[in-house]
Amino acid sequence: MKTGKSNVTLHMVSSLDGFIAKKDGNVSWLQSTDSYEKGLTLTEEDVAEFIKKIDCYVMGSRTYEHALELGWPYGEKPVIVLTSRDWTTDRENVKFYSGDLDKLVNDRLKPTYNNIWVVGGAMIAKDLVRLKLADDIVISIMPVILGDGTLFFDYIGQEQRLHLKDVTAYKDGMVELSYEIE
Repeated sequence: MKTGKSNVTLHMVSSLDGFIAKKDGNVSWLQSTDSYEKGLTLTEEDVAEFIKKIDCYVMGSRTYEHALELGWPYGEKPVIVLTSRDWTTDRENVKFYSGDLDKLVNDRLKPTYNNIWVVGGAMIAKDLVRLKLADDIVISIMPVILGDGTLFFDYIGQEQRLHLKDVTAYKDGMVELSYEIE
């Protein structure tokens, strides 16, 4: 499967005020009813074509729980769930990992996969940035202010320069910002 340089992308969906979930973990606000006429429309074909480019997903256990509740969007792609809990699953493509992030990324993921997407977990995202294990951040900002909840980056403890690679506005009012981590 590996053909070139590996890339680790942090992807998160956030409210305008930077929250990725309400205090109770609710993410029902992820669906937008807004309408922005100059925005792009994502078709199922666009999404399917994009997903083909992702080789592996990494997520925290709460994101894993949400994915199971909301309908598994990851298909048969390999998924690594970072957790300290004991889990079992019938899904052959899902593996659970508790341990050193550097070893996971550099020894297991990068030698095997080109396009690695970290799709949830604020603590995981912060740790990957702090440890310089992530290459890109893609944040999709929904047209909502939540007021409180779980922040995407709260008190990361270090300054991190980013390079804006792309901005895309969608019909539903979501704006996607793509950054390279310098």
